[in-house]
This record gives sequence, C-alpha cells and structure tokens, in this order.
Amino acid sequence: MAVDVDTLVDRRRLRRKVTFWRIATFVVIAVALVSALLYVSGVSELSKRSPHIARIPIEGVILDNRETLKMIQKIAKADAVKGVVISINSPGGSTTGGEAIYHALRELSDKKPLVAEIRTIGTSAGYMVALASDHVVARYNTITGSIGVLFQFGNIHKLLETVGVEMEAVKSAPLKAEPDFYSATTPEARAMLGTLVNDSYDWFVSLVAERRALDPAKAKELSDGRILTGHRALSEKLIDEIGGEDKAIAWLEKEKGVAEDLPVVTWKTNENVDELPFSSRVSREFGKGIGSVLLDPINDAKGLIPRGLMLDGLVSVWQASDAADKNR
Repeated sequence: MAVDVDTLVDRRRLRRKVTFWRIATFVVIAVALVSALLYVSGVSELSKRSPHIARIPIEGVILDNRETLKMIQKIAKADAVKGVVISINSPGGSTTGGEAIYHALRELSDKKPLVAEIRTIGTSAGYMVALASDHVVARYNTITGSIGVLFQFGNIHKLLETVGVEMEAVKSAPLKAEPDFYSATTPEARAMLGTLVNDSYDWFVSLVAERRALDPAKAKELSDGRILTGHRALSEKLIDEIGGEDKAIAWLEKEKGVAEDLPVVTWKTNENVDELPFSSRVSREFGKGIGSVLLDPINDAKGLIPRGLMLDGLVSVWQASDAADKNR
C-alpha cells in the first residue's frame, strides 16, 4: 500500500512539473511575440522620426494606386526626410498609373531632393517614373527604355464562327464599345485606337525630351520601343550615371547637401499598421500567419493569369515574361 501512495505522489509531482513547463513555454512564446512586435513597430516609428533618406520602392507592374500617392504626400510633409531615393524594379504597367506617380514625385521634388535608382529593370512606365527625378542611376546591365504606349485587345471572331456562335449588338454609334472581342475590327475602330495611342505616345516622348534635355527628334528616335542596357542608356543620355543605390546617395550628399551617413528607411504603403491599436496589431500578426498557410496556394494560382489581362486602358509595359516562358 505504501508503494502505491508513493507512486501516486510522484505522479502528481510529475503532472505539476509538466503543467508548469507548459505554462512557462506559452508565456515565453507570448512575451517573445509581443516584444518582437513592439520592437519592430517601435523601430519603424523611431526611424521615421529621426533624420533619414526615404527609399520609395516602385516594383512589379505599376497600377493606379492611391495608397502609393498618399505615401508620397506623407513623405513630402515629413520633416525627418532629408532626401528621397526612388528604387525602381518594374517593367512598367498602366500608363495613367505611371503618370500619376510621376506627377506626385515631381511635386515631392519641390520639397525634397530626389534621385532615381533603376535596378534590374526600369522600362516603359517604370522609366517614366524615373524621369521624375533630377538624377537617374542604373547598373551597367540594367534593362531600361521601351518608351512607348500599347493598347491590346483580344478577338475571338473566327473562333465563334467555327463553333457557330453569333454575337449581336445594337449601338448608338458605330464606334461605341469598340473594339469588341466578337467581331472583326473595323478600319474606323483601328483609326480611333491609333489616335488614342499616338496622343499618349506624343505626351510620353515630350516628357522624355523635357526631362532629359534632348532634342525632340532625338527623343522620338529613342522612343521607338527599343530596350537598352544601362551602359547604352548612359551614352544616349537617358540616364546620368552607372551604379547602384550608393551612387544615388552619394549624389544626394554631394549635389544636394544631404548630410552624410544618414540611414536609409524604406517607406511602404502597408506600414500604416503602426497606427493600429496594439491589440489589433497582435491580431493582425496571428492572422498573417494563418492567412499565409491558407492563401498562398491561391496567390500562386494567380500567376497563371497573364499580366496583360489584368491591366485596363493604355499600358506602357515591356512584356518580357511571356517571351521568357516560351523559351523555357
């Protein structure tokens, strides 16, 4: 009987120890998570309040993004921002999206010294954004240029004929809702689209000529859609210097009087999380972890949709991805 009592006591002690370590482990993990969240948000907020150079990343397909425009306006009002580096890695995108960012950056340049750094690629609307700065830096092998405008539309007229499907429409005028995808494009519709594209193209070329101090004829010659390496772009005066972000910062220090050795802080549109209540930020971090598990497969599936199908209106984009996929 004594042996049974001792065994029971040992079991209870073991159970208490296991319970203690479980609770201790949970507390440690919770404290670590909260501390990390506080540290990240605190460092982000502190870094933006101290003197620094703001880095604005322009990456991927450019769209008409209001949050990006709001962020640029916020940077313009921030006394701690002493200079701005536009870090571009984009094949372009929506022409109006590039135009909106260009004008927002031009307004920013009235208040802050501005320099552009083109990384791997900065073409079409991506190059348009770079034109907003007073100095453009690119690597020797950076891909840039592709100055021009594109209007694409699909047409399955022949396919519908093959399967015996006929689409009909009643229009207020012949050019209403043209082009459509179910009938042959008329010469009048093509002429209308040509006028649309050429009007936007002429604006883009004039922008290049003005911002790069080029003769209009030379600007138009370089705006035939060609892509160039950074080295070639330098010789054609489409950029100012070969190098990376260090060269861009050196230019800010030497030419614009920005203090040396200032930290470079990346501004992102999703950083308004710092303004949320603490409890909301904790919930968000947990949600992000769960969401990444559930939604990553869906996001991967989105990559199966060609980018061109997700852009509306006129686009200024170098579509190298399709060609690359065909060569794999």
